[in-house]
Amino acid sequence: MEQAGARRLAIDIGGTFTDLALETPQGRRTAKVLTTPAAPERGVMEGVAVILREAGIVAAEIDVLVHGTTLATNAIIERKGARTALITTQGFRDVLAMGNESRYDQYDLDIVLPQPLVPRHLRLTVPERLDNTGAVLLPLDEDAVRALIPVLRREAVEAVAVGFLHGFVNPAHELRTREILAAAMPELPITLASEVSPEMREWERFSTAAANAYVQPKMARYLRLLEAELRGIGLTAPIFMMLSGGGLTTIDTACRFPIRLVESGPAGGAIFAASLAAQAGLDRVLSFDMGGTTAKICLIDHARPQTARSFEVARVGRFRKGSGLPLRIPVIDMVEIGAGGGSLAHVDAMGRIEVGPESAGADPGPACYGRGGAYPAVTDANLLLGRYDPQRFAGGSLALHPAPSAAAMTAQVGSKLGLEPALAALGVIEIVDENMANASRVHAIECGTATEGRAMIAFGGGGPVHGTRVAEKIGIETVLIPKGAGVGSAIGFLRAPVAYEVVRSLYQRLSRFDAAAVSDLLTDMAREAEAMVEPGRLGAATVETRFAFMRYVGQGHEIAVALPQGQIGEAEVAAIRAAYDAEYARLYDRRVPGSDIEVLSYAVTVSTEMPKPPPPLADPPPIAAEPARQQIVRDTGSGQESAWDVYDRADLSPGSHLAGPAIIAEDETSTLVGPLWQARIDAIGNIILTRRPA
Repeated sequence: MEQAGARRLAIDIGGTFTDLALETPQGRRTAKVLTTPAAPERGVMEGVAVILREAGIVAAEIDVLVHGTTLATNAIIERKGARTALITTQGFRDVLAMGNESRYDQYDLDIVLPQPLVPRHLRLTVPERLDNTGAVLLPLDEDAVRALIPVLRREAVEAVAVGFLHGFVNPAHELRTREILAAAMPELPITLASEVSPEMREWERFSTAAANAYVQPKMARYLRLLEAELRGIGLTAPIFMMLSGGGLTTIDTACRFPIRLVESGPAGGAIFAASLAAQAGLDRVLSFDMGGTTAKICLIDHARPQTARSFEVARVGRFRKGSGLPLRIPVIDMVEIGAGGGSLAHVDAMGRIEVGPESAGADPGPACYGRGGAYPAVTDANLLLGRYDPQRFAGGSLALHPAPSAAAMTAQVGSKLGLEPALAALGVIEIVDENMANASRVHAIECGTATEGRAMIAFGGGGPVHGTRVAEKIGIETVLIPKGAGVGSAIGFLRAPVAYEVVRSLYQRLSRFDAAAVSDLLTDMAREAEAMVEPGRLGAATVETRFAFMRYVGQGHEIAVALPQGQIGEAEVAAIRAAYDAEYARLYDRRVPGSDIEVLSYAVTVSTEMPKPPPPLADPPPIAAEPARQQIVRDTGSGQESAWDVYDRADLSPGSHLAGPAIIAEDETSTLVGPLWQARIDAIGNIILTRRPA
């Protein structure tokens, strides 16, 4: 949310650190504090106090505050949400358990499937039935709904999801069920599937509604508590929440639909990378965001991150698509793996080093934090390889302790493989780098593209440390490390528009397309989205985008096709057909001539208009950089130790250039310039790493 001359504060709660970024007319300040998992608002308030004190301002002087959190995701992963019930159509109580009957590993006889958030005895049914057009086949049995009220009370249910068959076409029965329950239990949070995910496919719709209900009480309590504490220190600015789809929304909307926040932090990182790509004139980018708990990889083309209509959370199969709970929400498409600075290393039963997905988190954290951690994390391995200065880590605010790192690495890895701590650490880093490289390759292939020829934008606390090695593995020869890389997601929050997406299903075939009905539907959807965006516009103009989700008749999945603005007539229908054929051919290299096309649903997004980035600046004249000191570092490529030059990023002016091996140190992270790489500082202060010719 760009506002010239405004003081804008962003806060991103991660699994290990809470990151803050404050932008004022005088420049940008950043801060990192340890996350406080038991009470996340404590870490937020501590960070706010730190950054305001350093900036010399008070909370009342902030104009806009933007927040993102992993609280909803963690509640689902750790199964620490509300006691939730699902009310559904009689005969359909097991939809959540049956799913679509697919197996993410068809040859595993002992396959473990994700368990529904709602246990079977709390999946309750009532007689009612709608057909696929929304016509009533069996009226809602209101007495049966009332009969469930004592059950909900006896079972101490804290939240309810309501999802009826074909409720996305006609929500009347879901709305009436909420009215009956609310009259008897006004304090009970109720989620309607027709509101949170009004699309076909009942498993995904019911799963999304159940997940929203499951996290709603916890998220609402947290958001209202945080809001009260921020107001208590004098903050009067509007507070916005980052959505998984890359937009911002108000706290009121976030409390109603908290499931849309599950990927808010990673979404901020993708927005940050997209803005950098536009600023640097990069058309094909791989965003590499490595934090304390996970690494996130996103493909960005023409300064726009790829998006998706569905997402999985709490996967039980490591990196296995189909092994998680499906959520049908707007989301920036990325792959997320358990490979962060806090990811724990161990040796498996076959004598192989494994890293993650378990994480040391913020408490106790990696062994080197000196807070009682007994297992080696990626941060411990980096420390043992000489990549971090123990006294300057996190700007000197968090001293690292090599002795506990060495002890943990020896106990859990080295002693089992006959390796000294430094060589065990080398193995850990090589495994985690290969995991991230492999995830990047697979994600690119699944998206019908490749990593080769792209530029990498690396950020997060670990991205600049691991960026060049991962780039070597996946054929990337240019890596950009931005200013504020260690808190990139938080900075990305400040680049996001206030936005809301509305999705509706209306089945149509292009051969008998009802253009008037579709135009009326799109107008209603735009009106609804405008109403959600209006409280946060702050005077900004808005833009509207429309998409239809279409497929050839007989296919099982659809693709998104942009729709023209204004009324849709016969001429527009022909253009839509041509747009679909072109998009299908782009994705699959061929069309299906003569086949009819069906439209399943529509999406309308209204967002505040963002200013265009300035054109890329010319490179300044080269200046030879002078190192501040040296450090003994073990190179992961050769395994050899040598003295590496260390440069302080704050001392490097635009035009500065240097050759690896070297380290460029700053408060929130360190950039490793491998032996095969060289670095320069561009006109706006980014580090540009390029691979030297062999």
